[in-house]
Amino acid sequence: MKDKLTKHLAVALDRAMGQGALPQVAAPAITLERPRQPEHGELATNLALQLAKPCRMNPRAVAQVIVEQLGDAGGILHRAEIAGPGFINFHIQPAAWLAVLPLILAQGPDYGRATLGAGRKALVEFVSANPTGPLHVGHGRGAALGDVLARLLRFVGYDAHSEYYINDAGNQMATLGRSLLVRARQIKGSGEEFPDNHYRGEYMRGLAREFLDLPQHTGVLDMPPEQAVEMASAWAGGKILDGIRDDLSAFGVGIDTWYSERSLVDKGAVRAAFDELRERGLLYEAEGALWFRATAYGDEKDRVVKRGNGELTYFASDIAYHLDKFRRGYGLLVDVWGADHHGYVPRLKAAMAGLDHAPDDLSVVLVQMVNLLRGGVPVAMSTRAGEFVTLKEVVDEVGADSARFIFLTRRSEAQLDFDLEVAKQKSMDNPVFYVQYAHTRVRSVLKKAAEARVPLPDPQAADLAPLALAEEVALARLLGDYPEMVLGAAVNLEPHCVTYYLHELAGAFHSYYNAHHILFEDPPLTAARLVLAMAVGAVLKGGLALLGVSAPEAM
Repeated sequence: MKDKLTKHLAVALDRAMGQGALPQVAAPAITLERPRQPEHGELATNLALQLAKPCRMNPRAVAQVIVEQLGDAGGILHRAEIAGPGFINFHIQPAAWLAVLPLILAQGPDYGRATLGAGRKALVEFVSANPTGPLHVGHGRGAALGDVLARLLRFVGYDAHSEYYINDAGNQMATLGRSLLVRARQIKGSGEEFPDNHYRGEYMRGLAREFLDLPQHTGVLDMPPEQAVEMASAWAGGKILDGIRDDLSAFGVGIDTWYSERSLVDKGAVRAAFDELRERGLLYEAEGALWFRATAYGDEKDRVVKRGNGELTYFASDIAYHLDKFRRGYGLLVDVWGADHHGYVPRLKAAMAGLDHAPDDLSVVLVQMVNLLRGGVPVAMSTRAGEFVTLKEVVDEVGADSARFIFLTRRSEAQLDFDLEVAKQKSMDNPVFYVQYAHTRVRSVLKKAAEARVPLPDPQAADLAPLALAEEVALARLLGDYPEMVLGAAVNLEPHCVTYYLHELAGAFHSYYNAHHILFEDPPLTAARLVLAMAVGAVLKGGLALLGVSAPEAM
């Protein structure tokens, strides 16, 4: 509707200037917003206020000219009103809102699809947890967010891919190997204490038992320590990574590329990045370390990339990794990080700017913590003590659909309360059940129509005039908002907008369903209401698909 009305306003403006009713001036971008108060119409514009100064006219006079030239905007408008200092409020004809219903059913799953990305390659990197332990519930939130971001970007025209960056080249892998060996020796009766700075989770005991049972590891505890650690870390890291792959797959998350940090180092990408930064004069030595001039690009201080002992910092690897992403042809990079990494964003953006990449080419989405509850009572967790609830445990208990939807019910930067008991409920208190049940109600109506031998109408030929109730027009208007909502969610990297919208649409349909019969004695009214229900079902199904959540036929 905004697009249609914007085009009519542009034509009206051209006509007014061509006829001399307004002076020839540069026209501003036309914006339409929804008024806060329903009595002010469904859409409004400040176009006249923007034109008043260049036209040297009173804004209300400009508004009057625009309204006269606009007329009924090709049958869209019921009326246009001038309000306040020169706002124009638009009241839309009900039939104009209802016209979206056959469009939805003609386009099916492509309704709302856009071409904004124009095929530009985008890479969404998310989770990227060290392969030193299973994914916990907090990783699940980042996994759901990253997966849906990739889906949204594809839906609006990007050639979007997903990637998991495997941190397999740092000290944490050696610590993993040492942790496994300590547990293995304890199993063999060594009686030694477990070091505080090692991985203490119960999963390490299971891994150690499995490690010892394999014939190829016979005698490993008698090997030189360095050789044993290397063998143990390689085996444990591979096993844990296999588990991570399985957990993400069960969660409905597909990863296109698993990218190894070790491979990045081995192929010389870090060295190449350093060479390029040196050529640009962006590296210098001080205090025995190598520094990047981050302050030259807006960071609060310069950053170390190589310590005095020759050890690379994580920042050095990340510069090389992101430069490698660009060199693989990706024009838009999206990173999903834990909120505790917020201070890391300016330095990485500074590094990319130093390598001639625009700030908007790299976006970082920060994800806050998940507070896990059971019946309103916090579930005790301590990552330091190795006591945490894994993503697999959550998915096994509540299901992937419920977990994915609930993880996306709040903005990523806001903390999320995840109540396991609510997530399991088959009731309206469970947000995913609430939305899925609206879809099953649509399917139930269509099934009842078939049982009653009521023919399904042809949406392109059906007369929608009988849809005269305010709730019916409001539903159609909400359905018409879907494409703009999806585009905004993709552009702003805000998947929660989809869950908000689906919850609102489901609520509107539940209220309508409870208050009115869809199958009626009046065939024209029944046909029109069936078209409305079918359109609601199609949008609910499409929105749930964007979230990677099923749209069941029955519940």
